[in-house]
Amino acid sequence: MRLRDATAPDVAAIAAIWNAEIRDTSVTFNSVEKTPDEVAAMIRQRQEAGHAFIVAEESGNILGFATYAQFRGGAGYARTMEHTVILAPGARGRGLGRALLAAVEEHARAGGAHSILAGVSGENPAGIAFHAALGYREVAVLPQVGRKFGRWMDLHLMQKFLHPPDNAGKNR
Repeated sequence: MRLRDATAPDVAAIAAIWNAEIRDTSVTFNSVEKTPDEVAAMIRQRQEAGHAFIVAEESGNILGFATYAQFRGGAGYARTMEHTVILAPGARGRGLGRALLAAVEEHARAGGAHSILAGVSGENPAGIAFHAALGYREVAVLPQVGRKFGRWMDLHLMQKFLHPPDNAGKNR
């Protein structure tokens, strides 16, 4: 298995992995599947902005991906990122998620990011545990902010500092 930057030939595989999560699970609140053109544009936009879009590949097959971008718009948020990590079902439990997330964190750190956030569905306890095991701390739970499959869902915001936090705890 190797990690590398996503390229145009990866778009269909990335869309297939992502759309299975959108269609079949509550790990994302999004209910609209991604088109290949949307995925290609996202890869291009992220890379042009200096953010990573990385795939895990084995024997020519894409097993998962990770990416990040600025958490919110505006100059004040320029050093706070939010990431996405999604694996194909058969690729889980092999350490690929950890490897992808570590690569994204290192890329963001090298680019000057101060912290990185994960927005995790309250219906994804494995995702919450995954992030906690990798040093993310829950900083907020936003009740009933997502709606999918006819029900309201909570969003857990988890944060990891990529550099030592400034003024730790003073502005909370």
